[in-house]
Amino acid sequence: MTLFDDPSLLDPRIESRAITFENPTGAKGAGGRAHGGRKGAPSRMIEAGERVTLAEIEGPGRIRHAWLTVPPMEPVAMRRIALEVFYDGADAPSVSVPLVDFFGCPHGRPVALHTAYTAVQEGRGFNAWMPMPFRRAIRVDFVNASARRFPLYFQLDYTLGGEPPEAALLHASFRRENPTALGRDMTIARDLAGPGRFLGCNVGVRVLREPLAQEHFTWYGEGEVKVFLDGDRDHPTICGTGFEDYAGTAWGMGAHQTLWQGVPHDLRDPASTHACPDLVSLYRWHGPDPIVFARDLTVTVQQIGAVFVAAGSEHLLDDVPARNPLAGAGWTRGLPPPAHAFGICERVDDVCATAFVYARDAQPVPRVDPDAASADLERRSWEVPNPFEAFGA
Repeated sequence: MTLFDDPSLLDPRIESRAITFENPTGAKGAGGRAHGGRKGAPSRMIEAGERVTLAEIEGPGRIRHAWLTVPPMEPVAMRRIALEVFYDGADAPSVSVPLVDFFGCPHGRPVALHTAYTAVQEGRGFNAWMPMPFRRAIRVDFVNASARRFPLYFQLDYTLGGEPPEAALLHASFRRENPTALGRDMTIARDLAGPGRFLGCNVGVRVLREPLAQEHFTWYGEGEVKVFLDGDRDHPTICGTGFEDYAGTAWGMGAHQTLWQGVPHDLRDPASTHACPDLVSLYRWHGPDPIVFARDLTVTVQQIGAVFVAAGSEHLLDDVPARNPLAGAGWTRGLPPPAHAFGICERVDDVCATAFVYARDAQPVPRVDPDAASADLERRSWEVPNPFEAFGA
């Protein structure tokens, strides 16, 4: 047991520190000094296109908690802001993720969120508690690739000393396929060498009704999440039963939250009669159910949906598979009216994923491309702008 399992335990080896704009080095006794100590420099303006180093810390140590906030802004601008983390003087980041995705909200749309490791309080206060140990050094960068100028407030709470030598380093990567390829599983995580642990992920889907015959789909989320461990090639060691099942729910998927799994987004045009949402997301943390690997890890999700064929629409039994091949056991026929048949079919959607992986050694991850990350995420006509967007320029 450690002092973090039992708060009554004391560890004299560690020192508590915090970095803000007012104390950028986290030095002891150096906080809150600006303008006579009366809240003189709690934030600073971030210019369009600016990269700001929030922290450079010499180790060993561990970031315990990160908090920051920016004003609300349109989804495309929000998705063009990223966090990057570098270990031990490396030139390539081991964390490179859009800001809102790092804290659990894909699509550039923050919502109120409360999970075991992240929280977006009231949709605007971003918090993370994933431990981030570091050995020799750590650097945290805030990257504004948007055209907006805005104030940033932040605080990084960390400790120095007392780090066990076996502590692994947090890696976080972002991937997006817009659209996915028919019949090819979307990659959530890969290319990190073990030993390590897959902590979890969040996945966002922009549900596409075109191309192909997807306007006839009544459900987009039949795809299974697969975890390939230590040399698995054709088949994974761990394979789920469906997209909403991975989030811990069933028979559809509406917005809800629990500590370890949930659905932040289920956004749809209120005037639409289509069964599928426009934008949806889920998160899943493997805390009590750890997924560990010795050498290599790949995590994927299939792109498969469901089609109910109503009586009188039997032509869809041929039309849909002509463009969206059948998966599973084919059509189930003879259903009670008004249904006639049911099947699951391959489909394509716009899917993004942020994966969190601990690995013993620092390794590079793909860098976020702000153009690719923010494409096709414009505010929908039925979405209401936040009045606080005026605080950004």
